[in-house]
Amino acid sequence: MIPLPLANHRIGRAAVTCEYRCGDACFHDVPNTSSNPYFGDLVSRRTALKAGAVVAAATALPVGTAVTAAAAPETHERAPRGLDFTPVEVNTKDAVVVPEGYQQGVVIRWGDPLFPGVPEFDFDHQTAAAQEKQFGYNCDFAAILPLDALGLSGIMVTNHEYTTESFMFRSYDSANPTEEQVKIGWAAHGLSVFLVKRSMFSGHYRPRFSKYNRRITLNTPFEVRGPAAGSDLLKTSVDPTGKRVFGTINNCSGGVTPWGTILSGEENFNQYFANADGRNDPRLTRYGVKGTETTRKWERFDKRWDLAQEPNEVNRFGWIVEIDPHDPDSTPVKHTHLGRFKHETANVRIADDGRVVAYSGDDERFEYIYKFISKGKVKHGNSKAARRHNMTLLDDGTLYVGRFKGDSPVEEIDGTGKLPGDGKFDGTGEWVPLASGKRSFVPGMTAEEVYVFTRIAADKVGATKMDRPEDIETHPRTGTVYCALSNNVERGNEGKEGATEPNPRVQNRHGQVLEIVERRGDALALTFGWNLFLVCGDPKDPNTYFGGYDKSKVSPISSPDNVAFDRHGNLWISTDSAGALDGLNDGLYGVPLEGKERGHLKLFLTVPRGAETCGPVIGERVVTVCVQHPGEVDGASADNPASHWPDGGDSQPRPSVVAVWREGHRQLGEIG
Repeated sequence: MIPLPLANHRIGRAAVTCEYRCGDACFHDVPNTSSNPYFGDLVSRRTALKAGAVVAAATALPVGTAVTAAAAPETHERAPRGLDFTPVEVNTKDAVVVPEGYQQGVVIRWGDPLFPGVPEFDFDHQTAAAQEKQFGYNCDFAAILPLDALGLSGIMVTNHEYTTESFMFRSYDSANPTEEQVKIGWAAHGLSVFLVKRSMFSGHYRPRFSKYNRRITLNTPFEVRGPAAGSDLLKTSVDPTGKRVFGTINNCSGGVTPWGTILSGEENFNQYFANADGRNDPRLTRYGVKGTETTRKWERFDKRWDLAQEPNEVNRFGWIVEIDPHDPDSTPVKHTHLGRFKHETANVRIADDGRVVAYSGDDERFEYIYKFISKGKVKHGNSKAARRHNMTLLDDGTLYVGRFKGDSPVEEIDGTGKLPGDGKFDGTGEWVPLASGKRSFVPGMTAEEVYVFTRIAADKVGATKMDRPEDIETHPRTGTVYCALSNNVERGNEGKEGATEPNPRVQNRHGQVLEIVERRGDALALTFGWNLFLVCGDPKDPNTYFGGYDKSKVSPISSPDNVAFDRHGNLWISTDSAGALDGLNDGLYGVPLEGKERGHLKLFLTVPRGAETCGPVIGERVVTVCVQHPGEVDGASADNPASHWPDGGDSQPRPSVVAVWREGHRQLGEIG
């Protein structure tokens, strides 16, 4: 392990990334000003002691295998299956760095054509018409849906979270963008769907033209479904029905459903809407919609981005969207029953009785974790009819929000991250209902209001404020739920909630990974036990925790973002640390969840300087990651690039997807 000094700056992300990705969210007041107290503070010590017995029972599943820091396990001589690689050293290189014995190749880059006859990308001669049919900008989530038993061909789907115009155009005038530049931005948002193929002897996926290829942009029509469809809150002059929306924006992470469709989360939608100031609408403020002009100035070219002209357009974003990659003619869907907030993701699990359960996080400081349980049951099979039925399962059910309670005395959660007396940050929790169909469980709010203004509904029922809930995934074998909590530098600041057991550090710069074990392992359960698997940061810091593993042997990690699993049940974590650990590049990590190696975190790859590691897909022989915003560092721009990845020379940086495979095309992390 390489020792690392802890950085002292407040946040490490470049100012341009903050501006274009989330509208400088970290520099604005926290939208959640609700006074709902931490659930754990409402309980007496006597009640908390009783709760400890419940936790012991609830976590007699995989979470119960955690060891305390005082009794770190002995190490194996051999790594767990799937993780037998030498960790990459931390670095600041302008390259993707992979372990010894592994190879890499770029799958697709921003601007690469997806259809025959589309021109090759020309940075200095871009057009909106071409971008509509080229790979979009800033790829985030990715998935590969296999089309054959060997995984040699598949449909790749990627999100395009946001555009950074000052890196897309030379001499860009942010005060006066041209109409063509704005339309290129509209086309560079959304999703890309395309065929990929590789040979038997390589892991290098390459894109192909095919019947599956598709671009979804801000000009693509979406169907609004679920109980808020047709609501007066969603109607505009262009769409008086409230059931048809053009486009999707700021798509962050996502998930693959058991029926082979893609769920994608609309995240920082608030920054795209102008003229919020002076409207005195607390519902806008709660979602961080503020200001007059926007960064990109879209409102100058389409009135729907102007709240003074279309006040309801903002309510038509912030949803989970679903697309069917197998049917390029299908209409994508916005699901209102999963609530409206800054969705990082949604991932689906099938309960024993056939109903589906979806988990989703609201990626902002002091926001909440949600759960949805469907009313209908899944139809098995790969037919188009089965997919069409299953795509309706998210239209009806019950939406819940999480309340978490720690089992340690309040005075032991001192804000430093020091473990409490029982050696773990853990406790119990419950899922609190918000709405079911047309029925609201929130006093003073209709069901439609709950779905459209879900944050306000969650405030009213006393949900637990978390440290930026990011990606949430369920373990494919145990059903344990894993949630990346990225960071929260505002926790404990004046007027803000202090440390709580699930969020145990004030001014939390490095984040944590949360495990949730549903009662009796039942996906339909409304109570659960929870445990912090990782408390991230520099392992030299005594107030970090790696599942109880010997910290002298783990890699440093900051700001966990996306999580995924390999076929052995190991957890993989990508980071968006923005240099929080002394400016070091982000990466992808693997870590076992069980046995004596539980918590042995190892850095598998790093991405170029200024970039973020996104959307890992962990296959049997190939790993792919999205490399988002390479070269986005302070002082850089298209006129002064800080990165030349992936093309090298004096080229402009281009967000891209990268594949990594083992030499000899052996299985990933194979022992021996």
